[in-house]
Amino acid sequence: MNFKIAHDARPQVTALLLATALSLLLWFLPYAEIVTYPFRIFVTFIHEGGHALATFVTGGSVRSLNVSVDGSGEVYSATGGLLSRMFVSSAGYLGAMAFGALLLFLVRLRVRARAVLIGSGALVLLLTAFFGFLAPVWNLSLPGLFTLVAGVALPLGLFAAARYLGPRAAAFLVSFLAVQCVLNAVFDLKAVLFASALTDAQTDAANMQAATGISSIFWAFFWIAVSLVILSLVLRAYVAGKEGPSQPDLPFEDSPLEV
Repeated sequence: MNFKIAHDARPQVTALLLATALSLLLWFLPYAEIVTYPFRIFVTFIHEGGHALATFVTGGSVRSLNVSVDGSGEVYSATGGLLSRMFVSSAGYLGAMAFGALLLFLVRLRVRARAVLIGSGALVLLLTAFFGFLAPVWNLSLPGLFTLVAGVALPLGLFAAARYLGPRAAAFLVSFLAVQCVLNAVFDLKAVLFASALTDAQTDAANMQAATGISSIFWAFFWIAVSLVILSLVLRAYVAGKEGPSQPDLPFEDSPLEV
């Protein structure tokens, strides 16, 4: 697959490569999980939020969204027919990958990093409020304490970063957050593949097997393939030049495109 990096894309590509290198380095450093832990919890919110939103848009009801201290999560919901159950089960891993791809695309468009950080924080806060707090209370159950604490602390951290970081630091943070979403989705899918092949663990792939009768291993491979397609498409868009006359390189935050 041939990627030709456009001249105007080089500043963003440089930041992306640095964010990727840092992310991979942190995977192998002792105790580095302390640094990446908030990002892991963020990705779990996006994953479980994908399930919850998919349930909501297909007419189902979400009873609770929970995120645990160990980085795992779960959504209790009542879904409809076969297509609804397939969509909801697929929305976790593919949703996390798609969200990471969206962040990369926004960086490439030079949307202000501060706006992206505020939007990401607001998304986690809304997921926490509606599905982590109101949904369980409505269904006469207790919200998860860690879900509420993390669901407020993460947005506050993102809002603070948007407020106090400089333009380049904020843009790098968005790139790092995107890489974390993508890498966590890929590694989680690898774990699901091994779990499907070697154990009877209850996973999204196992839910798909229960809904369709098709092996959970197939669904793990299918989600990996779709994730790679999503990543390939966004990387092509990321390195491509813009139509029209060439323009000089601009800092991440100096483009007229804002939100």
